Amino acid sequence: MKYAFTLAITMLGAFYLQAQQALKIGYADVEYIFSQMPESKTIESELQALQTQLKKGIDAQVANFQKKVAEYQQFGANVPEAVRQNTEREIRQIQDNIEKLQQDAQAEMQRKQTQLMEPVYQKVGKAIEDVAKENGFSLILNNQISGLDVILYGDEKLDVSDLVLKKLGITPKPATGNK
Repeated sequence: MKYAFTLAITMLGAFYLQAQQALKIGYADVEYIFSQMPESKTIESELQALQTQLKKGIDAQVANFQKKVAEYQQFGANVPEAVRQNTEREIRQIQDNIEKLQQDAQAEMQRKQTQLMEPVYQKVGKAIEDVAKENGFSLILNNQISGLDVILYGDEKLDVSDLVLKKLGITPKPATGNK
């Protein structure tokens, strides 16, 4: 009985000591980290090139659509009904094609962005994990998710963004008011 009581007191004491240790929490600005990485310029350039290419295809269809609409508007009273209906059908088909092209272009841009960003996210995630372990952080939070602040207040001393950049071998650039 005395042994069980001593064991219970010892376990309670150990639990109490562990609970008294403060968690070390930091946060990282992933958008800031990404903007400092050389990969960001390459990814932005590739996405811009793809967007330009996709826009050219859509613009060609829009020009064709506008040409058909102009032709249709030039029809006089002497144009047979079959020609008028055929032209209307072509205009609707071109319009449908433009909408599909726009949807496909948006999906292609999202696919490409995901493909290009995935290795960067993994690299940054690994660096954040390493910084957390090396500096004794229990938690690292992101200061924003989808443009919404996750941290409503954070002491600048807890921001590990520059440590993560250094871990990635990147010298942080001076703050420009954004950071």
